[in-house]
Amino acid sequence: MKAMDLAELAAFEAVARHKSFRRASEERGVTASAVSHAVSGLEARMGIRLLNRTTRSVSVTDAGAMLLSRLSLALGDIGAALDGLNQFRDTPFGKVRINVPSSIAPFVLGPVLGGLIAANPHLALEVIATDQLVDIVAEGFDAGIRLGESLRDGMTALKIAPRLRFAVVGSPGYFQKNPMPRTPDDLGGHVCIQNLYPTGTRYPWDFAKGGRAIAFQPTGPLSTDNHELMVQAAIAGVGLAYVWEDRAAQGIRDGQLLRCLDGWCQPEDWLYLYYPTRKYMSAGLRAVIQAMRA
Repeated sequence: MKAMDLAELAAFEAVARHKSFRRASEERGVTASAVSHAVSGLEARMGIRLLNRTTRSVSVTDAGAMLLSRLSLALGDIGAALDGLNQFRDTPFGKVRINVPSSIAPFVLGPVLGGLIAANPHLALEVIATDQLVDIVAEGFDAGIRLGESLRDGMTALKIAPRLRFAVVGSPGYFQKNPMPRTPDDLGGHVCIQNLYPTGTRYPWDFAKGGRAIAFQPTGPLSTDNHELMVQAAIAGVGLAYVWEDRAAQGIRDGQLLRCLDGWCQPEDWLYLYYPTRKYMSAGLRAVIQAMRA
């Protein structure tokens, strides 16, 4: 097989998996036109259409689906064979793509990035931070990070550090006008910044102490899924915010924020790094796992 044949097949596999020339090009690090040219060249040489294209969508033909089902395994084997050469290098070589929630990315990856990259100078780490729920296989990621929750079949998950928890904070000016809550039951009389998932669904403030658990649904004039904006709004006196404690730490140290209900804010479930279960794991992903393991 010529190198051009393999490049065309890899380009087709990426487009068929993503159902998008743009996303395939981003994954492969080339232009969308280069990917389109490669797929068109493959179709021309095979004499059969593999993809249906419109201005808005890409779908796989029956012939394309048959090729994709065999090709994904073959390309995986080729990638594993090439990555196996890492055993003859001092450090891993290649790209590792990781998906992580943007609200926690600085606290999870920030402490390990320096040491990880210094110890693995040939490792290309690509981190996509988004609070949207992502299918890491369909999106071409090697691994993802989530708070402890159920994962679909075919995934391996391992516990990583740190273990995060929330904090309830407000500005000194806010507390000059409002009494500091002593229990979550007191929050009903307070202005609160509402927390949103990226889908727009509001989620409660969860508290626990002495065997009692409370899920408080806040009300107030501001709703957002951005923790940094929540912190800034709380500093401005808009109301109380329920954010990751590391996100509010600087404001607390500077005296711009005061913390309350600390004893009711329990550590969240552990964070997990998860990845497709398979017989072969790239040396780069192994290096990431080693750096992040709790």
